[in-house]
Amino acid sequence: MKVETHFGAALPDWVSAELAEVPAQTHSDAERMALVHRLAARNHVEGNGGPFAAVVAERATGRIVSVGVNVVLSSGLSSMHAEVVALSLAQVAASAWDLGAAGGPAHELVVNWRPCAMCYGAVLWSGVTRLVVAGSGPELEQLTGFDEGPVRDDWDAQLAARGIEVVQDVLRNEALAVFADYGGTQALVYNGRGGSR
Repeated sequence: MKVETHFGAALPDWVSAELAEVPAQTHSDAERMALVHRLAARNHVEGNGGPFAAVVAERATGRIVSVGVNVVLSSGLSSMHAEVVALSLAQVAASAWDLGAAGGPAHELVVNWRPCAMCYGAVLWSGVTRLVVAGSGPELEQLTGFDEGPVRDDWDAQLAARGIEVVQDVLRNEALAVFADYGGTQALVYNGRGGSR
């Protein structure tokens, strides 16, 4: 029997151009979130996937370790959400699956909304010790049509109970503007079970 034995995804070339002028070290949650919003706003226009982006940074220094954008459409892989891409690239850079392991720098994930059901699990297993989100609530689904899946009402408390600090509402209005812009287009909304708009 012959079966596939590998898969992969890559960031689109335009991401490197967007990062060319970004300093390697950032100084605030807002600075990192502004980068996330910039990448998210461009991502759907470029046709890679939805209006989602993420950054992994070292907590102590603010050094950006990796970025991710949603590449579901360009990769043909449903799991290639921005968070998964950013976390995976950070793990490659660290040569470690645990981004919070003793002896290494603690890492944080910055993303433009509360993670969906899949990415919530990815955050839990990644080892990050801090999650920064632009917001949470029904607005993302209302504005874009994406199904974020079943996420617990106490999602943030569950992360905190596992040692992951959660910071919310960083540049929230900017995230909503990106989602509203996406929702006003005819872009493909790809949901599980064959659902799309």
